[in-house]
Amino acid sequence: MDLEEKFWELRERREGAHMPHVYYGDPNEEFSLKLIRTLVENGADFIEFGFPFSDPTADGPTFQAACERALKKGMTPAKCIQGIKKLRRSGLEVPLVVTTYYNIPYVTGIGTFLSEIKKVGAQAIIVPDLPVEEADVLLNEGKKWGVHVIFQAAPTTTEDRLKKIAGIASGFLYVIGVEGVTGARESLADSTLKLVNRVRKYTDVPVLAGFGISRREHAAAVVSAGADGAIAGSAYAEIYEKNLKNPEETLPEIAQLVKQIKRGCVEGYRQRLGNPYDH
Repeated sequence: MDLEEKFWELRERREGAHMPHVYYGDPNEEFSLKLIRTLVENGADFIEFGFPFSDPTADGPTFQAACERALKKGMTPAKCIQGIKKLRRSGLEVPLVVTTYYNIPYVTGIGTFLSEIKKVGAQAIIVPDLPVEEADVLLNEGKKWGVHVIFQAAPTTTEDRLKKIAGIASGFLYVIGVEGVTGARESLADSTLKLVNRVRKYTDVPVLAGFGISRREHAAAVVSAGADGAIAGSAYAEIYEKNLKNPEETLPEIAQLVKQIKRGCVEGYRQRLGNPYDH
């Protein structure tokens, strides 16, 4: 299923989207496969599939540690691509968005990398350390292979840059609601709400808000403010990292959290439509 179809389906159902972010291979590959299935079975609409990288500059301590553990266990880009293939073969249907730092596709060759992730069943790519000004090759290859290139906008993004990003955005736009790195936070800043409104002036492309979302209320707040959905990542990693010897034991707790965050996405969307109690 492509991204547009999924967003259309969610609009029909009057739901905000939830996209969990997972770094594949942390603490091991078998667990990642179970984790992704658990997330999807309990409400995830998309999966942000992270390729572990040695220097994940946009990530906070939780995800830095996740990358480190996965790499220590021997996780590679080739194994990540095989992981997507395994998920698709096992019947996983939700759209998959690959997150990778630029060095990985650059070394492989941009076109080769995009054709490989497309072949195994990914729909889009996020490259957090690639500025829009330098993204022409990625954009051209993305069009060629049918892979959406997802850009990020932050509260510090200037109006001119925001216009540029909005003008070439496809699939959805990833709004970073806070300044800084990824990580679960206690409350959600007004900057998210302001940024969603700024983005809306320039584009009708769906907007997903991430960074700092760890609870149902956070998801409800960003979606009721105008985002089409919420992204959460560190909040899930923080649960299983408490039991790295037997991470499977944490899956029920993760299932509960994903249900809650998805519920927040639904509540926020219906609140925005003026029917907060329409479940």
